[in-house]
Amino acid sequence: MLKAQARPVHLYMEANPNPNSLKFVANFMLVDDGVSFDYPSAESAENSQLAKELFNFAAVQRVFIASNFVTVTKSEEVEWPEIQTIIRDHIKQYLESGQKAVQASFDKDPLFDENDSEIVKKIKGILDEYIRPAVEQDGGAIVFHSFTDGVVKVLLQGSCSGCPSSTITLKAGIQNLLTRMLPEVKEVVAEGI
Repeated sequence: MLKAQARPVHLYMEANPNPNSLKFVANFMLVDDGVSFDYPSAESAENSQLAKELFNFAAVQRVFIASNFVTVTKSEEVEWPEIQTIIRDHIKQYLESGQKAVQASFDKDPLFDENDSEIVKKIKGILDEYIRPAVEQDGGAIVFHSFTDGVVKVLLQGSCSGCPSSTITLKAGIQNLLTRMLPEVKEVVAEGI
């Protein structure tokens, strides 16, 4: 019987604006582009064995998986040099085993809904095209929540959750862009930061 060959996995680490988060970047896609999975606790990680395993490390407080990376947020009591190599090696071994980072499938695109109003479609399009790539570069994600009376509500995930600079990013970057491109938008606020 032939044994399946392990996939060559190259993983490197990237710092981001949140000092308690570290981004572990793989040399291949872990989930579909534009889709992200945020696990604020071990209990929330029912569709990711990788996230469940990472929560076994006492210092791990949040796991976020998107495109080709895993962002891990640690507790403040521990310094990255104490745990980063152990976490990187665990992610690498997990991925080399051929297991999926997330066990989920979608019948339709989770980002877009044909029932969305024209303005919501435009907001989602701008978030996806201009903002998502920049936020992902920092190990996080931004997800549209709602639009009511000129106010766009978004969810900040991954390294953005709890990041000291997320409010500046939200107001100086995201709000400025959306209000400039869409006069219907008056303000952008974040849920759950």
